[in-house]
Amino acid sequence: MADNVKDICNIFFDLEDKYKLNFLEIQDTYPWQLIRIFLYYHITGKKKLFGSAQQQSLSLFDKIKSFMPFIKNSILYNPFKGNEEKEILIFDHPRKTLFQNEYKDIYSYFLVDLLKGKYSFEVMESPYLNKHYAKHEDYIKYTDRIQLGSYAYKKRNKINYSEKEIAIISKIQEELENRFNLKLDLFTIITNHILNYKYDYKKYKELFEKRKPKMIFVVVAYENKAMVSAAKDLGIEVIELQHGTISDYHLGYSYPEKTRTFNGKVKEIAYYPDKILTFGDYWINNEVSPIESENIIPIGFPYFEAQSKEFMNKNNKKNKIIFISQGVIGKYMSEIAYDAAIKLKDYEITYKLHPGEYMTWRENYDVLNKASELDNFKVVDNNNIPLYQMFSESEIQVGAFSTAIYEGLMFNCKTFILDLPGVEYLEDLIEKGYVCKVTTGDELVENLKTFKPTKYDKNFFFKDLDEESLNKLVKK
Repeated sequence: MADNVKDICNIFFDLEDKYKLNFLEIQDTYPWQLIRIFLYYHITGKKKLFGSAQQQSLSLFDKIKSFMPFIKNSILYNPFKGNEEKEILIFDHPRKTLFQNEYKDIYSYFLVDLLKGKYSFEVMESPYLNKHYAKHEDYIKYTDRIQLGSYAYKKRNKINYSEKEIAIISKIQEELENRFNLKLDLFTIITNHILNYKYDYKKYKELFEKRKPKMIFVVVAYENKAMVSAAKDLGIEVIELQHGTISDYHLGYSYPEKTRTFNGKVKEIAYYPDKILTFGDYWINNEVSPIESENIIPIGFPYFEAQSKEFMNKNNKKNKIIFISQGVIGKYMSEIAYDAAIKLKDYEITYKLHPGEYMTWRENYDVLNKASELDNFKVVDNNNIPLYQMFSESEIQVGAFSTAIYEGLMFNCKTFILDLPGVEYLEDLIEKGYVCKVTTGDELVENLKTFKPTKYDKNFFFKDLDEESLNKLVKK
């Protein structure tokens, strides 16, 4: 029975081996590679392994209202405008964070600082919740034009599958439904992804032939497969910047079957970057990565380095616990936190909400409303106090599978992980004894004093920016 992340991933891996799914060609694409991570989230959602993300969704009025800016941005900041060649293109993360008094992509901003005045470059920015938050600069273009065109293309076109293609898709759907005990519409999922891919591939190829970049940096390559594919077909090197937790059970990065031989010809994972720049040495297991270890380069996490510096050497306060919430597990975590606060009268409890929960927690988390009335419990629903300051002031952190868990470890927080779907992402930390897994509030209370974490090298997770390696990489 697939009732956790590990089981679901292992079923994916088993079916990929059985049907050669990652190397299956349909309509001149590799559809399984296109749908793989979408299908994972679709199935975990149907099986209710994770709760709702809780973040505020766009109303119909908001969507209609945002349509005009899409058209305006497609005209004013059209990435196809002009004939200038650029040595480097950067596809940054759509979500921006207020940093150094500006909204920036915390995963790629340092590249802009490195490249200015030395190389010709452009940043390709996608909207986040249909808006652009960063200050517009001359080197920034918006991808709204491509997204708008892709939407229209998908509405106007359909796919006529061959009998052989229909048979194999039907067989895979049947296997998936039997293994997961649920109904799926695999034809619609595959069709939507192939249509998106075909339009986006054509437009990105057109863009790259115009700009003639030697190198492309991208955040979240698994959400930009058509772009990666077009670049690689033109011989342009694609380099991904790490943006979060990577584990053996993250289907954006984990491919146990890296290659498959057909008629003497070796096929590789097609829509994958050439290199990945990681926060530190810890992150990617070469055994399941489609690229070799020499192409996984620990470069550092400059945002963490810059933001944490003033708080790093402060003494943690005793008897202070910080809970790191995430929308998908917030209901369960809030109950654990309330239970702990009732039983630990001599502890201060800080419940740090995810930004996506700020606007909705009072409606969604009844238990937090009760907890807020306790003298030792505080809910933080804003960014007024830096997260790293809160870590530096806390003796203990409790979380699920957020990247913030690793950041808390950098501040020597004794760490407890809730045994929830997604805990598999942190399996390695648990096995090494760096963190302690707990299921209930009682287990948390019982282990607060007795758990003694194994010592670890903090640079293993987040090293300081390796400017020398980065400069060498760009100069090549």
